[in-house]
Amino acid sequence: MNRWGLQHIMVAFVLVLPVTLGGSLVRATESGRYFVIHVVDRQTGRGVPLVELRTTNNIRYVTDSAGVVAFYEPGLMDRDVFFFVESHGYEFPKDGFGMAGKALRTTPGTVARLEIDRINVAERLYRVTGQGIYRDSVLVGRPVPLKNPVLNGQVMGQDSVFTCLYRGRLFWMWGDTGRPAYPLGNFEMSGAVSDLPGRGGLDPAVGVNLEYFVDENGFSRPMAPLEEPGLVWLDGLLTVEDPQGHERMVAKFARLEGLGDVRERGVVVYNDTTRTFEPVVRAGLDFLPYTNTGHAFPVSVGGRKYYYFTSPSPLGVRLRVRAQWEDVIDPSRHEVWTALEAADGSERPCRWVRFADLIGTDAFAKPAVTKALEQEGKGAQVLDIESGQKVLPHNGTVYFNAHRQRWVGVFVQHFGERSFLGEVWYAEADTPVGPWAYARKIVTHKKYSFYNPKHHPLFDQDGGRAIFFEGTYSFTFSGSLETSTPRYDYNQIMYRLDLDDPRMVLPVAVYRMRETGQYLLREGVEQADAWNAVESIPFYAVGPDRAKEDMIAVYAQQIRGTTRLTTKRPAPSADPLFYARSSGEADENPCVVALYEYHHAESGRYRYDTEAETQQAGWKRADEPLCRVWKAPAGPLRLDTDAGPMGRD
Repeated sequence: MNRWGLQHIMVAFVLVLPVTLGGSLVRATESGRYFVIHVVDRQTGRGVPLVELRTTNNIRYVTDSAGVVAFYEPGLMDRDVFFFVESHGYEFPKDGFGMAGKALRTTPGTVARLEIDRINVAERLYRVTGQGIYRDSVLVGRPVPLKNPVLNGQVMGQDSVFTCLYRGRLFWMWGDTGRPAYPLGNFEMSGAVSDLPGRGGLDPAVGVNLEYFVDENGFSRPMAPLEEPGLVWLDGLLTVEDPQGHERMVAKFARLEGLGDVRERGVVVYNDTTRTFEPVVRAGLDFLPYTNTGHAFPVSVGGRKYYYFTSPSPLGVRLRVRAQWEDVIDPSRHEVWTALEAADGSERPCRWVRFADLIGTDAFAKPAVTKALEQEGKGAQVLDIESGQKVLPHNGTVYFNAHRQRWVGVFVQHFGERSFLGEVWYAEADTPVGPWAYARKIVTHKKYSFYNPKHHPLFDQDGGRAIFFEGTYSFTFSGSLETSTPRYDYNQIMYRLDLDDPRMVLPVAVYRMRETGQYLLREGVEQADAWNAVESIPFYAVGPDRAKEDMIAVYAQQIRGTTRLTTKRPAPSADPLFYARSSGEADENPCVVALYEYHHAESGRYRYDTEAETQQAGWKRADEPLCRVWKAPAGPLRLDTDAGPMGRD
């Protein structure tokens, strides 16, 4: 059990018997015909969902959300049976023949405990949606945390989650939803509500009790029904007061005929009486500059509340709107983060500008501007902290994290090596729009998709140190129907991530200040209120709060009006500016490079750049590097310096 008390609530029993690690049998309190296999995380002792157990004749079993399999197979009971053990992001020890599995005696009424090693940084917790979430636990009589552990709202599968805090409860929305009675289900958004943790809701480490909006037959009903035919997709859920001062829930919508044939876009508002979303703005396909707005997240800009949107990708945040009714329902008042020339002819670096100001009075300019913005938003990427390889983000979320005091992104990779759309990454930035530079892979899948991950900030625990996120687990895009996982496929799976895990250390931007030549991290820039004085990001390094034992401290020393970096503590009370790798340390990562000192003999000033920096006239480079740091990725400086978390102003 770790610091969160990871022992799952559903495996607590009055009788505790000794268990031999590695799969030995113990007598259990359950009786009946089933032989129980309990697969647990070796590190935490908690049951692991989505572990496949396969016999030598290819009978497949998959652990439920408690890590339990209820085994009953005529002809294979009360005898030794070998089970191959496999799971995305987890490993089971191999025997001398390279077989990852174990032979178990399948005596009815007994339990085998198998320990599996987690490779993922994030920990798989449970399935959120679909049939049979705790099927096997129910079969063997074990207690479970959910009110509806095997079928809820007659939901068999659901695609892509959106959430919104509305009137004190968490409002959930999903896309296409499958039913038991027929292959075609609900394609006009499904919905549910749940109580918040500490306010009647479950601990998010345990589960979520969803209360679905259902029809007369008990099936999850359409939440955004339109008279016109087609599929309906909502995104960008947010709340804002209407002109009468009432809290309203608003979303963007698209009506489609097929996945790629969009017929209409606009804005819908939730009606508390009908408990459905109704259109308030119906517009053309170029309603907004981006086809999707993604997830909305609150940001404070000069003391005013805005909503930013993770569009066109979570690490390319380029759309926002002021959190007031008139702006939210008016596409012309939405603002885009762009370097495009405004209609008035002004040409500046990336900044926020109203969509209407880019278009001006020329109505025919809108399609061209929209296309240019879409093109400008493409290509957002980060670097793998391990290999230095480029990672192309697809979809995900961005929120401010109180523990890291930075904006954190959880996103899925497009064109991943192990899965086309199933590798999940984590990154940090000093402002909502960037700079995003380095990322850590936290979840992997073998030829299986896990798309549209959603971080739930309202579930954060321990001051934000523990964060929770889920995504859609589906063979679509990365696998095949033949290898799809029973019950789990096309459903939502929840994970937890410990941001203090040593593997989660990422380098942060080191800013060079204009005129003074100082080198500061984000904390120092904010303390000096000097964002406007930032000249560039010459390199990245590890912050003082994240130092590892194998790193060296680097200090900033003021000498006659200039800043000199040194690995020697200039005074007993001096604190390091950042941590780096030793200059003599070899590293295969191409992003870890030497940092050299440059001295200008005439002015006496010092500056620091990587070995790739071109030597300028009057500057002499030191013979040996000071240390090794992480290079700054190429591209424009992206800083939304007026943005801050809500409640900080």
